[in-house]
Amino acid sequence: MSRLRVGLTGGIGSGKSTVAHMLGELGALVVDTDAISRQLTAPGGPAISAISASFGADYIDASGALDRARMRELVFREPAARHRLEQLLHPLIGAETVRRAALATSGQAVVFDVPLLVESGRWRALVDRVLVVDCSAATQVERVTRRSQLAPDEVERIISQQASRPRRLAAADAVICNDGVSLEQLRAQVAGLWNFWQPSRP
Repeated sequence: MSRLRVGLTGGIGSGKSTVAHMLGELGALVVDTDAISRQLTAPGGPAISAISASFGADYIDASGALDRARMRELVFREPAARHRLEQLLHPLIGAETVRRAALATSGQAVVFDVPLLVESGRWRALVDRVLVVDCSAATQVERVTRRSQLAPDEVERIISQQASRPRRLAAADAVICNDGVSLEQLRAQVAGLWNFWQPSRP
């Protein structure tokens, strides 16, 4: 049986990770590219030496991990720095993504959880369907400020660096609305779509 490949995306604070978890519960193999990136830039991670060599030791924190706050400030100020960081990380993320996807069992759907799927421009050709988790910008700001140390203006700045909501929605084969819904209602949306895309196998 052919394997369904789904690209899952959504803006910061959209609830994409919650939807990814639900899809995993429904039987999909979820490959989280953001988690891979964090592992690569954790203390002693495979990307740390290259980041230190390219950006300087100031971008590595006391624990030996990427100083994410400092790097975030740099890439906001200097688009060329973002490109340089992506050139370091993307090949490593890509290789690990392929390795993890290969762990799927026969016929098991694979969900690629990719925060910047639309921005990358390359994922459309790599997946069968694109699923977008959507909510308003106001909801994004409220959720992220509640769960993190970021101020509202910092969250708004992050949102401005991501694909616009209309652009993200235009890329979608399906949209999960996660604005003003309960967790149970969200779960029902996810299960309904998944049953449509993945009818029960004999």
